[in-house]
Amino acid sequence: MKKSGFILFLLLHTITQNIAQGNLTKLDFFGEEISIPTPAQPPDFLLLSTQSVQQFVTGISEKEMQPYVEVLANYKQKNKPDDWFYYQLVRKVAQIISPKSENYNRYTLYKWWLMVHAGYDAQLTLSDKYLLFYIQSNDSIYNIPYHEKNGKQYVCLNYHDYGSIDFDKYHFDEIVLPVSKGLTSFSYKINQLPEFKAASYTDHKLSYEDRETQYQFHIKVNPEIKTLFANYPVVDYRLQFNIPLSKTTYQSLIPMLKEQVKSLNEKDGVDFLMRFTRYAFIPKSDSELYGGEKRMSPEQTLMYEYSDCEDRSALFYFLVKEIYNLPMLVLAYSNHVSVAVEFKKSFGKTIEYNGMKYSICDPSPHKNDLPIGQLLPELKKQSFEIAYAYLPH
Repeated sequence: MKKSGFILFLLLHTITQNIAQGNLTKLDFFGEEISIPTPAQPPDFLLLSTQSVQQFVTGISEKEMQPYVEVLANYKQKNKPDDWFYYQLVRKVAQIISPKSENYNRYTLYKWWLMVHAGYDAQLTLSDKYLLFYIQSNDSIYNIPYHEKNGKQYVCLNYHDYGSIDFDKYHFDEIVLPVSKGLTSFSYKINQLPEFKAASYTDHKLSYEDRETQYQFHIKVNPEIKTLFANYPVVDYRLQFNIPLSKTTYQSLIPMLKEQVKSLNEKDGVDFLMRFTRYAFIPKSDSELYGGEKRMSPEQTLMYEYSDCEDRSALFYFLVKEIYNLPMLVLAYSNHVSVAVEFKKSFGKTIEYNGMKYSICDPSPHKNDLPIGQLLPELKKQSFEIAYAYLPH
């Protein structure tokens, strides 16, 4: 028996024995405990080259990896996770099979293998020192590398691990590897958040003053949201603005806001939500906070002390959608993002779109306290793009 075949035989034998003996590793995945077989030490992967990558991944047998494939498939069937969350689980499983700190390239190869065998269209590209892992996606992504092949877009999933790469200096070639049939496109759309454990939530106070009135709202937030979205890329506004709240955060906030606006007419209620979003958080640009653009989900905006116009607009959009479900436009200027809402009767500055009139509702704080229907003076002569239009079903 060849040495590589003998190593794989030993690894498969050890996994089988571990299952029979109940030797399992417990994995806490955002509130759900998942048991997977404790693996043996994976084969060495020392030299990074096209040939070594090809030899390594073709040497991984489906029988050897079947227990891990089944764990992932069972979780997917039971929980119907969005692709982004499924990939987070793949990362954790690959980490157990081949710890990232021991051998980053080997860890990346296991991630690629698991995603391919789940039906995703994935690629590996290589330069002298970098191994990049790409996934086919049709979504618009703005702050990570991507390339096209045969009319399809492939987005890099592990660019954040390197920080930055000089693509003018390093030339990358795709590694030709076997792929699965029925290739699935990867989507960054978030339809639901995991069912976090109640104990993982913490109390969070939002307080602000508006028109000589002090407001305080006590809500529940989950620090695990930060981990979940740590490497989530900059996506278009359609995806960002429609990321939902987790169940517990939703239940701690939305009923409270509904109670606050129940005696108000529609316009005054939306105005309250606009001013809540405007004054409950401290304004700061992404460049100051992160050194580059970062678009936060509504729940992230609730958690963080600082946020910019994009983040506030996403939260305001979410609140108006949940409480009033009115048609809305996302307006993108060269250096500002705002929202316009369609009321039964329009107010002040309106945007006409598809035969409907939308009133400007800017949820960001400014020197002048802008009411509904009023636009910043410096934006009046600027062009804008309707980046997203929401119409209730």
